[in-house]
Amino acid sequence: MHINADFSLRAVVQHQDLPWVRSPAGGVERRMLERDGDEVARATSIVRYLPGARFERHLHELGEEIFVLEGTFSDESGDYGAGTYLRNPPGSSHAPHSATGCVLFVKLRHINPADQAHLAIDTTTATWYPGLVPGLSVLPLAEFGTEHTALVRWAPGTCFNPHRHYGGEEIFVIDGVFEDEFGRYPADTWIRSPHLSQHEPFSREGCTILVKTGHLPLPADIASGK
Repeated sequence: MHINADFSLRAVVQHQDLPWVRSPAGGVERRMLERDGDEVARATSIVRYLPGARFERHLHELGEEIFVLEGTFSDESGDYGAGTYLRNPPGSSHAPHSATGCVLFVKLRHINPADQAHLAIDTTTATWYPGLVPGLSVLPLAEFGTEHTALVRWAPGTCFNPHRHYGGEEIFVIDGVFEDEFGRYPADTWIRSPHLSQHEPFSREGCTILVKTGHLPLPADIASGK
């Protein structure tokens, strides 16, 4: 299965426009934003657990990254409410479930095997820092090599400088409206921009976005199939 699997191309998806697709676990459904592979795949998805749904214990060979959008997500390590960022490293395993139901932003099979950080960050209580321009606040979440992951909060009327992304950029709009010269992206929009892409972002209304940079395959890696 190949959905937005060409990392050299820009992709923009409003997940509310997609159907829910059943997973192998009863009561767990997915909206597929990008996917390269079948049931075992490098993938980015919105995942919904109905109340009481659970997955059997499974291994994440190349890691998993989760941001809890709604409800409470659980596994044997704890319960994680809305606003929690989770990073399960390559080689880790768990048996996830949700007693009350939840909605998640999930990325699979993209973490460097050398990155063994296990993270669980409650972003509702964590410390935010001033960004590079007035009106911008940043909550760093994870960093390894060229990859950087953070929450970024834009006050209404904030504008950023034109800039280029080595290793690409990926954005999920959590609330508000994010914009650049290419379009307007309301909450629940996923945007992936390729290696060395450039834009000049801003937000008239204000927004909060989950941002990942420097993690996409470079052209030489894409050509070699890495």
